[in-house]
Amino acid sequence: MYALFLTDHEVRARIGVHDFEQTAPQRLMVNVSLAIRGTPEGDDLADTTDYDFLRRTTAAIIEQGHIGLQETICTKLLDACRARPDVAAALVSTEKPDVYPDARAVGCRMFWLADEADMATVTLLFTRAG
Repeated sequence: MYALFLTDHEVRARIGVHDFEQTAPQRLMVNVSLAIRGTPEGDDLADTTDYDFLRRTTAAIIEQGHIGLQETICTKLLDACRARPDVAAALVSTEKPDVYPDARAVGCRMFWLADEADMATVTLLFTRAG
């Protein structure tokens, strides 16, 4: 098992339930960590997981129109990860960094673990070294 991740992917999204969030897109940071079953075979993209699907899926969700809750985006991203047979666990988060002047960000984080996946291994994979 190994990990792939997308860190601080910045997109513009029409998201939010407050009046001030209804008028224009705002910055949204997307983070995803995946635990991938098996080990990479060779040096060919076709033999591994192409994590560009995370960027494509995020774009497709945002293109659907205004979204009220970060929970909605996280759920849809998590569902896309769960649907892949190579993914054994996924940690998805979104953050809106520009909502409050006295906070770095507000966000949502969701986690999924396949029944057969080992939580200790996934925890190690999702922990940043250094």
